[in-house]
This record gives sequence, structure tokens and C-alpha cells, in this order.
Amino acid sequence: MAFMEKPTAGKILLDDTVPLTACIEASQSQQSHTEYIIRVQRGVSSENSWQIIRRYSDFDVLNNNLLISGLTLPLPPKKLIGNMDREFIAERQKGLQNYLNVITTHPMLSNCELVKKFLDPNSYSVNYTEIALQQVSMFFRSEPNWEVIEPLKDFGWRIRKRYFLIKSKDQNKERQVLSWADLGPDKFLSDRDLQSAIKFLSSLSHTHIYPVTFAMANETSALVIRMYSEKGTLKDYICKAKPKDLYLKKYCCPKKIQGLELHQIRNFGRQILEVLKFLHERGFPYGHLHSANVMLDGDTCRLLDLENSLLGLPSFYRSFFSQFRKINTLESVDVYCFGHLLYEMTYGRPPDAVPVDSFPPAPSTSIVSVLQAILSTDACKTGLPTVCQLLQMPLFSDVQLFNSEKPQFKIYHHKRFTKAQSHHCSEEEKKKRKILARKKSRQFANENGEDHSAKYSSSNNNSGSGASSPLTSPSSPTPPPSLEHAPF
Repeated sequence: MAFMEKPTAGKILLDDTVPLTACIEASQSQQSHTEYIIRVQRGVSSENSWQIIRRYSDFDVLNNNLLISGLTLPLPPKKLIGNMDREFIAERQKGLQNYLNVITTHPMLSNCELVKKFLDPNSYSVNYTEIALQQVSMFFRSEPNWEVIEPLKDFGWRIRKRYFLIKSKDQNKERQVLSWADLGPDKFLSDRDLQSAIKFLSSLSHTHIYPVTFAMANETSALVIRMYSEKGTLKDYICKAKPKDLYLKKYCCPKKIQGLELHQIRNFGRQILEVLKFLHERGFPYGHLHSANVMLDGDTCRLLDLENSLLGLPSFYRSFFSQFRKINTLESVDVYCFGHLLYEMTYGRPPDAVPVDSFPPAPSTSIVSVLQAILSTDACKTGLPTVCQLLQMPLFSDVQLFNSEKPQFKIYHHKRFTKAQSHHCSEEEKKKRKILARKKSRQFANENGEDHSAKYSSSNNNSGSGASSPLTSPSSPTPPPSLEHAPF
């Protein structure tokens, strides 16, 4: 297989940020155990749903794997005697339903690979770490100057993105991080333009953008190398976490969290807004602002993962902002994400839900004014301020910045890039994708309606096997959720 081999024609890419919901429809008793029939649905369309069968022991295995998060999850207790009584089964079913509700609504657990595989085994059956190792090995054959030190397991939240700690043979003591990712469902550039655009990242220079050592892309995936920082990200600083720890362990239930001091909030906020302004003025989409994508170096912060938008990867906050009609431009997405980040910098934790109309006491009333302008019900309904308007607010307007380097930004075929981006985000193109998504979804449901019941009956014979309907197979023609939600 060649490095970054071209995918099979017609492959549909899933948007992993689209929420999954799960409802236990019934239970059935076998000789020595009970099986629970669960209907899982992706997004808002009931047509995009399937059934899975799970035993209590399957829930128990999942719960044990999720203990790394430090959360106390409401899994019903085990019972060795009387576990086949009808009343007990009904009561346990209620408890398991509550458990499903908790893990599918938690912002981190709902996006983790363990939960996705439990609810949608067909779509998440691939071992992405193994694939990434194969692709990275291919890369090192053509670039023998690099070698892998160790895989960074569960380093980030994305299922289809893997990280490796590497080193250069010329500079043996320096550690760098290689990230490998599949192309996402929001990719809007042609393969040729993407390969050209991704290469320019290593020449991009800005005080508040974390530098890229090397970057390349092909028809299926991309590979980016950056210096490894022991200091970690802004989220690591807030959660008092070690950068190399597992994602769920670091961030789900941190033992020590603290908001930043007022001067840090003002300084970091101003730096982030300035670099967003810099990118917007040059027509470069970001859309991936969150505290784990901000690298810290003393009093300086730098944005990470500028390649995500080029690769078509969905935003961490996609499921949040897609419910608001007024958040429909690249700038409004970045402003909305900045609101989440400002809240986390202030209180040491992200907001429980958005909109937010009641804010806890903050180090300054000017912080609350900015948060209200972005995260309040009125702001989400009527529209958000621009980046320039945020920079003029009292919280940031008098913050002095000292840039140590002159920004450099060159992009291959800038006009073609901007035109493709504008077309992808136009209202006309959004409507076309929505109509196409509905047509494909109905067509596929009709084609598979006849044999679905037969396959479901067959799955009943595979007790605890995790069998599910083929509606979510990676190669199925189900349209990606990004076609159902307006892309940013």
C-alpha cells in the first residue's frame, strides 16, 4: 500500500461530532442472561438509526474502561442471585437507560472512541492507531531522518487523529510531535490545492501561531510535525495536568483547576483575538479554537492545528453552535468559540450549557460584559460581535502586545482557495447539500428496509456480540452529518 493511499471511490466520511442518542426499546431473556435491544440515532434524523444488542456485562466492561476519566458514572450494581426476575430486569433497564443518557450527553465521553464503538461498532471498527503506524512507517521510508520514540495514546479528543513522539537523527535530544489524521467531511479544497496549501504551513510565521516543522497531505490523510512542549497547552495549565497523560484522565474530572488571574485573561485574550484578526484578514479559516489548541510559553500563547480547517475536520464545538442560525460564518464560529475559551479562563471550567444568562462572580465586570455579548441567549439569537468589536471592548482595548517577529503568510493559489471556501460556505451550496443528504438518506432507508428485519433477527442469535444494522458502515451511502448541519 502506498503512503496515504487513495480511498475507495464513494467512501462517505462521518462527522464524529454529531451526537449519538440511545434508547433501550426492549429486553429479551436468554438461558443465563438478559439482552437489551437499543436503538441508536445519529443526529436529528430518525432515518439515520440502527439497533444494537448489549448485555449488562458489556455495560460493565465499558464502565471499567471509562474509570480512567475519574468520573463516578451511574451504572446499576451487579446482582448474582435473582438477576432474571422480571421486576429486577425492568428496574435495571431504567438504570441502564440513565447510564446511556449520562455518557451520550457528557461533552467529552460522548466524543470518545470507547463510547462510539459501544454504540456504533460498524462505523468505528477500524484500529486507527494501527493504520496511523502503517502510514507513518511509509513516511519514514521516504524521510529516513526521522524515527518514532513512542505513540502518544489518547493524546487528543479526535478519534481519527493519532499522535507520535518522534525525534530527528540530526538533533537527537529534541522531541517533536507527529500528528496523523484522516481527511474530514468538511474538506472543500481539491486534492491538488490541499496538498499545496498544507505545505505552506511550515513557512507561516507569527508570534501567536505555534510553528510547524513539516507538513504534507494526500488524497486520504495528512501528516504534520511540530516541536513537543513540556509546558503543555492552556487547558493543561488550567487543569494542572501533565501534557502526556491520557485525554480523559487529564480533562474529564481534574482534581485541581483554577481560573486565570485578570492580567492573564486580558493578555491571552488579546493575543488570541489579534491572531484571529490576522487570519480573517487573509481569508484563512480557523474554526478550531479551544483551550487545548492554545500552546503556552510563559506570557505568550500560540494557536495550534491551523491545518484542521484545510483537512475538513469538524470543530470541537460543532454540536454547540450548529443549533444557532446566527452563527453561520467563519468569524462568528471563532467568536463563539472564544466565548467558551474566555469562560474557561475565568472560571477554570467550560460552561455546563449554552446559552448562559447567569454568570458567577468574575475578577472584573468587564469579563462578564464580554461573556454576555457572546454566550447569552440574546447574543446567540440576534448575532455575535465581530473580532474587531471584541478588541475594542474595555477588557482588551488597552492591552499592550510586543511582537518578536514579523508575520509571514503566503498561500498557494490564494484566490482559488478563497473562492472554494466561499462556495463551500455559501447559502446556495448549503441548501444543495441538505437536499442531497435527505434524498440519499431516504433512498438508503428504502433500499434496506426489506432486509433489515431479517438481519436484525440474525443478530439476536449473536448474544452480546454487539452486532448492529449496516446503516452506519463506513462504506455505506449515508450522507455525512455535515450535509445536514450548515458547515462553518
